[in-house]
Amino acid sequence: MAAYGLYTHIQSNKRRSVALLIGLFILVYVLVFAGALLAEALSYGNAPLEYLISAAEYDFIKAAPFATIGTVIWIWIAYRFHQSMIDAVTGAEPVTRQQEPRVYNLLENLCVSRGITMPTLRIADDEALNAFATGLNQKQYSITVTRGLTEALNDQELEAVLGHELTHIRNGDVRMLVIAVVIAGVISFFGEMIFRLFFQASFYGGSRRSSSDDRKGGAGAAIVIAIALIVVAWVLSIVIRFALSRRREYLADAGSVELTKNPDAMITALRKIEGRGELARANSAVMEMCIDNPREGFSNIFDSHPPIDARVDAIVKFAGGHDPGPLALAAPEEQAQIPPPQGPSGEPEQNPPSGPWGPEPGPTSAEPGPWGPHKS
Repeated sequence: MAAYGLYTHIQSNKRRSVALLIGLFILVYVLVFAGALLAEALSYGNAPLEYLISAAEYDFIKAAPFATIGTVIWIWIAYRFHQSMIDAVTGAEPVTRQQEPRVYNLLENLCVSRGITMPTLRIADDEALNAFATGLNQKQYSITVTRGLTEALNDQELEAVLGHELTHIRNGDVRMLVIAVVIAGVISFFGEMIFRLFFQASFYGGSRRSSSDDRKGGAGAAIVIAIALIVVAWVLSIVIRFALSRRREYLADAGSVELTKNPDAMITALRKIEGRGELARANSAVMEMCIDNPREGFSNIFDSHPPIDARVDAIVKFAGGHDPGPLALAAPEEQAQIPPPQGPSGEPEQNPPSGPWGPEPGPTSAEPGPWGPHKS
C-alpha cells in the first residue's frame, strides 16, 4: 500500500517494523537449527548430509519450546530492567524541575501543549551532544539528554530535540527499537554460545573420529551450512536493527517541526550535534537510540542513522527553513556573551517565537499530522 503524507507514512512504517521484528524472532529459531546441525555433525561425522539434516530437524522440534521460553524470559528481564542497564552505561540520572528548571520546563510545555503524558527527564553527565528516548509503555518512557547538549543548544534548539524524542515516543519507535535490540541481543548470545560449544567440542572431541571418516560423511558440509546460517542470522539482525533506526529519523525530525512549528531550530540543532554525539561509554545498541549516531559502518550498510545532510535537506524541502551548513560551536564564555533576542521595542524578548509560545500556525491541510490538533 502506498503511503501519502506524514500520517500514513507513520502507519506504513509501523507495519514494516512489526514485520521486521517478526523476522528477528524467526532468526532465533534459525540459530537453534544451526546449533542442532553442528551438534549432529560433531556427533555423527561419518553420516550422510541428508541424515544429519534430518536429525537436526528432529532436535530443533524438541529444542524450539525451550528456545521460545528462554527468549521470553530474556525479553521480560529487559522489560523490567532495560532502563537501569542503559543508565548504568550512560551515567544518566532522573532530574526534577528544581534540579534542571530550563530543560524540565521546555519538555513539560511541549507535553502540555499536546495533552500527552510527560516522560521522565534524565541528564547524562557527558560532554557529547546527544539525546535519546527509552521505554516500553507510558510508565517507563524516558528522555535522556547530555549535559553537553544542554550547554551547546539554545532554548529553541533544545526544544526541537525534545520534540524529536517525543515524536519517537508518540510514533511507537522507542518501543519497537527496544524490542529489536533485545531480540538481537538474544541472537548474539545464542550465536556466541553455539560457536563456543562448537570450538570446545572440536578441540576435545575431534580426535574421536578420523578426518577420513569426516570426509566420507557429511560432517564438513553440515558444519559449513551451520556456520553460514549463524553468520547470516547475525548480520541480518544488525541490518534490521539499523534499518529500524534509519527510516524513523526522518519522521521524528518532521514530527518535531510539526510540534514546535520551528524548522530552523531543528536544522541548527542537527548542525550543532553533527559529529559531536559520540558517547564513549555507550555500546552500539544505545547509540542506535540517539538522535545522531556518528559511528559509521561499511558503505553505509551498517549506519543506524541517515546522514545529517540528508536529514537537513528533507526538512528544508518539506518544511522550509534555512540550512546554515556545518556549524562551529562557540566556547561557553562566548555563548554567555550572546545577547538575547530583542522585540520590536528594542527590549529583550522574554519568549521568542518558538513551538507552543509562537504565533498560531496558518491554515493547515485536512490531513492530521502525528500530533493531531492543539489542546485548547
